[in-house]
Amino acid sequence: GIEYYSQQYGVDFENIVSQSDFDALTEEQKQNYEAAVNAMNEDAEILNALNVIVRMIVTIVSVSVFLAYLVIEFVLPLILKNGQTVGKKVFGLGVMRTSGVRISVRSLFVRTFLGKYVVETMVPVLVIMMIIFNAIGVMPSPGLFGPILVLVLLIAQIVMVAATKTNSMIHDMVSDCVVVDLASQMIFDDEQAMIDYKTKKAAEEAARSPY
Repeated sequence: GIEYYSQQYGVDFENIVSQSDFDALTEEQKQNYEAAVNAMNEDAEILNALNVIVRMIVTIVSVSVFLAYLVIEFVLPLILKNGQTVGKKVFGLGVMRTSGVRISVRSLFVRTFLGKYVVETMVPVLVIMMIIFNAIGVMPSPGLFGPILVLVLLIAQIVMVAATKTNSMIHDMVSDCVVVDLASQMIFDDEQAMIDYKTKKAAEEAARSPY
């Protein structure tokens, strides 16, 4: 399509890639350029091709990020236990429920896909893609709402990390989880195991007390 309209209107699109390139054109060349762009914007076949390409790009990015989170943030933690990714394993960190018990499959799913994938990753990515592809007229503009939403998410992350005692982020809050240092924090299989442990420790301390 670009090659066809370049020949029809005598426009060299390859050498007009910035505003300064456009400003350097003569008035006749500017008119030809604008006429060629308008003609392409009204060409149903070109617009359809662009829409297909954009949908493919959005799909590929979404699926790629989803699969990356599936393997790195969901499957591996199930294998390594205690919600550990490779990085957490290296640094001796783990993830548990705020109640002190081991993270469940459901909580890990919510943490990974609702918190990390949907809210923290895909919302900003889709806003950025809408801004980029709106420039060629094949996606709606997010307006001011899109950038404001991304900014609010960023500020919320910073505030939550700074303000919460556990330095939790959005994905931890929505899944009711917390990242802990396994060297100093026990993770129990369930609440009954935690109760039994605390009861045993209390009995041992009572036995050692002279009173």
